[in-house]
Amino acid sequence: MKIKIISSRRNELLKRNEIIFSLSHEESPTPSRIDIRKEIARVFKTETDKVYIRRIETVTGTTTSIGEAHIYDSPEWVKQIEPEHIIVRNNPQIKKEE
Repeated sequence: MKIKIISSRRNELLKRNEIIFSLSHEESPTPSRIDIRKEIARVFKTETDKVYIRRIETVTGTTTSIGEAHIYDSPEWVKQIEPEHIIVRNNPQIKKEE
């Protein structure tokens, strides 16, 4: 899995970096959000709990995916800003309250 950063923009109001990335995953299916989070955290030298994948879409017929991620300054900001369904998608151990 190789990540190429297409754009990175700082949003001071929401205390986060907004990343658009391209992901090459030759000879394997689209990686899970967990694996992508870990790789983006490694690239940006931050903790995994500050990285949230907003969307990931595989380009039809290729081994390339395009995605969007947010990297927050602190995990507390995540709880205030990100929708609950995004938090659950990025943390499978969290169960939705019914």
